[in-house]
Amino acid sequence: MAEDKECHSVVEEVPSKRIIKFNPPLYKQRYQFVKNLVEQHQPQKVADLGCGDLSLLSILKYLKCVTELVGVDINEGRLKWNGSRLSPCVGDHLDPRELDLVITLYHGSVLEKDCRLLGFDLVTCIELIEHFDSEDLARFPEVVFGYMSPAMIVISTPNSDFNSLFPLSVFRDSDHKFEWSRVQFQTWALDVANRYSYSVEFTGVGEPPAEAEDVGYCTQIGVFRKKEKTTESDVLEHPGERVYEVVYTTSYPSLQQINYRRRVVVYLVYREVNKMRLRYQVSLRRHELEPESTDPDDPRRKFISGLPVHTPTEADKAMAMTPQPFCIGDKFYVPLKRIIAYPRLGYLCGNVQELRELLADSIELNCDASAVKVDLYHCSDYC
Repeated sequence: MAEDKECHSVVEEVPSKRIIKFNPPLYKQRYQFVKNLVEQHQPQKVADLGCGDLSLLSILKYLKCVTELVGVDINEGRLKWNGSRLSPCVGDHLDPRELDLVITLYHGSVLEKDCRLLGFDLVTCIELIEHFDSEDLARFPEVVFGYMSPAMIVISTPNSDFNSLFPLSVFRDSDHKFEWSRVQFQTWALDVANRYSYSVEFTGVGEPPAEAEDVGYCTQIGVFRKKEKTTESDVLEHPGERVYEVVYTTSYPSLQQINYRRRVVVYLVYREVNKMRLRYQVSLRRHELEPESTDPDDPRRKFISGLPVHTPTEADKAMAMTPQPFCIGDKFYVPLKRIIAYPRLGYLCGNVQELRELLADSIELNCDASAVKVDLYHCSDYC
């Protein structure tokens, strides 16, 4: 998988020890791996099992394709403490997402079955399985692969082959129940994949120093893909148990929500109408001060004819086919058909009727509601 920036390790020699430093830090490389995977495959529903301090969810919430994020962890206090990290900020209200986003944090064991974890596109288990004892590890595949059965699963775990490069060849965390070699992890992963109709590819992050390439990545990763697509009927067949406790939930403003879409449309219409109004003023002043000359020998005509010619784009050509803005007295009018020709507004509104409805009670229209009506001159023009 491609990384956004080059990752490498540095070995520093100190008396009787070798200290390996990763750049970026190893945990950031793991999160970047998942982020790259999401950007590549565009899953909408993503769950992080053993979500810890919510660092991964805090990254994934910015990806446009994601519409539902779920975190599950056994540590209720940590979920409550960190939940606010996932709240929408002021900028999210000023510049809403394209798609809805709902984030939910559950307190519970990832070894329990909860129907709210069904139908997901991606489930991540980052540095999780090494915390299981043998009994829990035996239950894990049935819950995640068998019951949840998402389209894709990412599992990362320490590579014990790499541990020989550390000052002390022991488990990397006191809570680890085991750390597997590459052969052990791949043997387990292939067996699980075969049992539950998944394929699996192996990779990792945290490259070894130049003189020790044979130990492999510091973190080994298995990317599992379901061979058969899960249908809605498959999800409905599972019993509807809800064992997790909701600790935190939030939703983000989006353009799917009518109030936010109206706000954005009104802002864009005001902006474009004001640009056209100011250009119209400039054209009036130019016409008054410098009437167009018909004399072919006029140096002004020669200067203008020598300027670079703008090559119209397809958008320019489409705009040229729409009704032109016009002025009656001191009022300036912009036809709605011209406004909706702007790609962004056309995308948000779809047609003139929807544009008209979104502008209602916010922007003044002419008598037949076919054009936006504003004053040609504002006091702010002279500030």
